[in-house]
Amino acid sequence: MPRRWIIVVLALVAATLFAISVQTGRWWSVGDVEIGPFGSKHCFDGDCRPASLSWVGGSERWARTGMGTWAGGLLSALVLAVMAAAVAARRVPKLAAKTALVSIATTLVAGVLFIAQYPGVAGAGIDRGVLFFAIAIVIGAAVAVSVFRSPAGSVAAPAPD
Repeated sequence: MPRRWIIVVLALVAATLFAISVQTGRWWSVGDVEIGPFGSKHCFDGDCRPASLSWVGGSERWARTGMGTWAGGLLSALVLAVMAAAVAARRVPKLAAKTALVSIATTLVAGVLFIAQYPGVAGAGIDRGVLFFAIAIVIGAAVAVSVFRSPAGSVAAPAPD
């Protein structure tokens, strides 16, 4: 498999993990209650309703870092998808790779603050959203660095005839 297709697949995997971790991923859960960067969801008697993060008892700053994590995760997913498309089109998207690195670093800062400032809910444990987020950061940053550092011919080499 050519190197560029590995980069495309890994970039799309990272983009998908970012999107899942911030949009539908549960960062903490206790029973039927899910807490994530965009808000929370609780299910009682089969009725599931979204809720804000205010009931958790965190500060307004914590809720804002959650929104920043959510927005940064979705933007990182978008930039990684653009980078994957450019690599698939046999281009070397160095600007997209730089943008992806900045987006991932910014999202990482917001995510770390969101986790560090978590006020805690009795019985809640870390769930899959945090794991997906961490894996997305590692894969996304590695792919962006590999595209950024690649010589012009290694990613965008023409197909042999």
